[in-house]
Amino acid sequence: MGNKISSRSNSENMNTTTIYKQEQHQSCCCCCKKQVSYRIPALVYLSDDQTFLAFAEKRKSLSDTSAEVLVMRRGTRNDGKKIKEVEWVSGHELLTSACLPDHRSMNPCPVYERDSKTLFLFFVCVPNGVSEYEQIRTNRSQGRLCYVTSKDAGKTWSQTTDLTADVISEQVQDWAPFAVGPGHGVQMKSGRLIIPAYAYRYTDKSNCTSCCCLSFCCFTSYALAFYSEDKGNTWKVGKQMDVESCECEMAEIIDDNGTSILYCNARTQLGYRREALSHNSGEDFNNVLTPTKLIETENGCQGSVLSFLEQSSPPKTWLLYTHPSDPKKRENLVLYLNKSPLDPSGWSDVRILHHGPSAYSDLVEYEPGHFACLFECGKDHENEEIAFLLFELPEKKM
Repeated sequence: MGNKISSRSNSENMNTTTIYKQEQHQSCCCCCKKQVSYRIPALVYLSDDQTFLAFAEKRKSLSDTSAEVLVMRRGTRNDGKKIKEVEWVSGHELLTSACLPDHRSMNPCPVYERDSKTLFLFFVCVPNGVSEYEQIRTNRSQGRLCYVTSKDAGKTWSQTTDLTADVISEQVQDWAPFAVGPGHGVQMKSGRLIIPAYAYRYTDKSNCTSCCCLSFCCFTSYALAFYSEDKGNTWKVGKQMDVESCECEMAEIIDDNGTSILYCNARTQLGYRREALSHNSGEDFNNVLTPTKLIETENGCQGSVLSFLEQSSPPKTWLLYTHPSDPKKRENLVLYLNKSPLDPSGWSDVRILHHGPSAYSDLVEYEPGHFACLFECGKDHENEEIAFLLFELPEKKM
């Protein structure tokens, strides 16, 4: 099993725009430099406004525990017929309402509700200084499931709604760390809103090297979905997948019979990606696909998945997927295509989106056959910047 990268892909040049860049500032109190980093990209496109919103975490360093606040940049298309013209507002906006006191905001996950024209931005709030390891060591989830909304394309935002007590109060007793996404959510054709998520659960202590405390080997992460059937007024939690699956994104597939199926693509530490199907719109993912082609980097990395309609008669659902292609390190962000999305052997590489260090990414389709990707990358390290790219699929690959 492996991802073969074609020579044609290697020859392509992709034009990118830097959206967020790691910074170092001189400290006012000493000669030391203060670092500002940006991680965990999430992207949404609002067609009515021809606007891209690019979200990320602003951090004091690359460490998860140094995350502070969510940030956003706005990009507007100048001409819908020219795919390389997006004008980005200078500087980023701090989403100061997307927070809880004494907590850091993490894992942006936007989803747009088309009927009410409401943008939901989900995220998790974790107490300052509390690490993922600490939550596992104590077998106690301390995260909060939160969202803010905007009805004017991100110009203004509501105050934070904390759903933890209403949606997952019982599950939290069995969970250690949990998080949403990261990356975009989905609104299905039925109107159901889907927020991909995962949670760690205590599984087995038999492999522990120490009997005095819990450790990562005692816990396994399992993907799940939060969903709403009433345009986001109330939310429910689906059942966790019963096999290892971590950070994930989801996409709706319409099969040849017109049946809706929710597809999940998740990170693992098994050397391959986890793919699974839900036939009840995210209430569970009982159909786990046999892994064949999509490898996972060592220790895993988030990847993005997107479904779109191929322009045929009748239209068919195809899947796009982005992920670093190297099995050992986060390097060479590749775009994959599956024309038979219910078949895990149907994946093929299309092109390299970024040569060199690269990591987390998020995909959107902004008009039929035209796509955008927001992704972590750099020359020496995969977290030097978050870049934005517009692209189309090569005709020969279609």
